[in-house]
Amino acid sequence: MEQLEIPSDDYINPGHLGCPGCGASIAMKLALKALGGKTIVVIPASCWGVLAAPYPQSSLDVPILHTAFAAAGAAASGIRAALDLRGDTETTVLSWAGDGGTFDIGFQSLSGAVERNEDCIFVCYDNEAYMNTGVQRSSATPFGTQTTTTPGQDWKKTRKKNIVEALAAHRIPYAATANVAFPEDMIGKFQKAKDLKGGSRFIHVLASCPTGWRVPSEISVKVSRLAVQTNVFPLYEVQDGTTYTLNYKGNRGVKDYLQLQGRFKHLTDEQIDRIQTQVDEDWNLLLKKVG
Repeated sequence: MEQLEIPSDDYINPGHLGCPGCGASIAMKLALKALGGKTIVVIPASCWGVLAAPYPQSSLDVPILHTAFAAAGAAASGIRAALDLRGDTETTVLSWAGDGGTFDIGFQSLSGAVERNEDCIFVCYDNEAYMNTGVQRSSATPFGTQTTTTPGQDWKKTRKKNIVEALAAHRIPYAATANVAFPEDMIGKFQKAKDLKGGSRFIHVLASCPTGWRVPSEISVKVSRLAVQTNVFPLYEVQDGTTYTLNYKGNRGVKDYLQLQGRFKHLTDEQIDRIQTQVDEDWNLLLKKVG
């Protein structure tokens, strides 16, 4: 994995409204370290709609546009067009949406924006449910998860949508996964996305949520790291929809990841084995694409 020096500048202030151990807060901190101060952030309804703080306060030292749940792709496109009219090619437009604003409610405007190949960076910080409104399932919620809308034995019986493959199918210049537990890798990918001007770039960031995942806040980064080490959330890149690069190979079983989280405590050994089979199938398919 690429090693680099993490920039010292910070664009997120103390006193933001994130919960202790919030992976989404770590994700924003790392992303803005990579992108720098000449960045405009578009935030649809999400946890970060709250974390950024209500007007006139702001937890970020860059301009923010709050927008409707479904509109991040369209709003980012409009800001990019306005900047281009002013001759501003330096400012990065960053669309920063959760899984609801990416996988579900916001997918139509995101798909439209990347089909037009808008010159923006589109990010999903993925905590795998609608955390801001009470931990309801989304299409990013993994198979086997208990949420407030998939409680008890009604845990989620369908698999997580593969959002990177959906975006790569639009043949955009760059798509990648990142994880808050691998800061050098994440910053390097955001810097690469910043340098690839002229088209759409998409980064899918796994951002742990101690509240929704039911883990102690002090292991938020540890459990995120295990998602990569068990190949539940592989780190890889896709250029032009066709060229795959793998950044890390995990070698641990999924039980190490699942057993730390209260949202999976109900699973039997047989059900964990089923998840292991699913992960192995996805991993082997990814290796074929890389190979």
